[in-house]
Amino acid sequence: MKVLVCGGAGYIGSHLVREITKLEKYSVVVLDNLSKGHAESVPANVTLEIGDIRNKDDLERVFSKHQPQAVFHFSASIEVGESCADPLKYFENNVSGTITLLQAMQKHGVKYFIFSSTAALFGMPEKMPIEADDRTMPINPYGDTKLVVENILKWCDKAFGLRYVCLRYFNACGADAKGDLGEDHEPESHLIPIVLQVPLGKREQVYIFGDDYNTPDGTCIRDYVHVTDLATAHIKALEYMVKNNVSARFNLGSGKGYSVKEIIEAARRVTGHPIPAIVKER
Repeated sequence: MKVLVCGGAGYIGSHLVREITKLEKYSVVVLDNLSKGHAESVPANVTLEIGDIRNKDDLERVFSKHQPQAVFHFSASIEVGESCADPLKYFENNVSGTITLLQAMQKHGVKYFIFSSTAALFGMPEKMPIEADDRTMPINPYGDTKLVVENILKWCDKAFGLRYVCLRYFNACGADAKGDLGEDHEPESHLIPIVLQVPLGKREQVYIFGDDYNTPDGTCIRDYVHVTDLATAHIKALEYMVKNNVSARFNLGSGKGYSVKEIIEAARRVTGHPIPAIVKER
């Protein structure tokens, strides 16, 4: 099966490409505009097409040339804070871009779609653990854009038989076991790589934003899931969808939370560095 990975040069997308290319039954093409991704993250034996999902000409070129049978969609703006400051950018990229991609799929008869969604669409959960059919109520534009796309996919399924799987991540973390592929954002905004930048000499200390949460140590707790596990889940989602000819939505997490202080302490143990941490207001 030939698959198109949109955003396949980015953090999670590149790990999916690495894992799926280990399986002989898949042929992989990557589409990325390289605004956040890195060309060197795409293996030499995988075709990298430079283009943007918002550009109909780029999509027509790629779909006509490669004729994929399934699409993995990682292309999105993902910063919560930025989405609050510039919601139009997020709806234009995450929603309008996805619509343009879905139109290209419909035109070329591509039936299978795996969507990189987010647990942020649940907002402030009413209970823990969060289940896939719990109420969705995003509290920021980023989460809202993902929920809008999920609803669009539901109607595309009903209207013309698109099959989709939405994977709602919690907090992706980690790197490939070989050590040559991992998070590389500029600027970095995720906790674990920020903490590790201190022993690497890239920053002097880390900041803990708030120690007054209703948690055992007062700092925010998050559920983390390893990026390679996420990649494997995407492959299994495609296999499930094709085998059963159904659409579905799944939450992807470890089921266990770790606080900011616990993450910092773990990094101190592993690196042997004191990693100074300064508490600030939320």
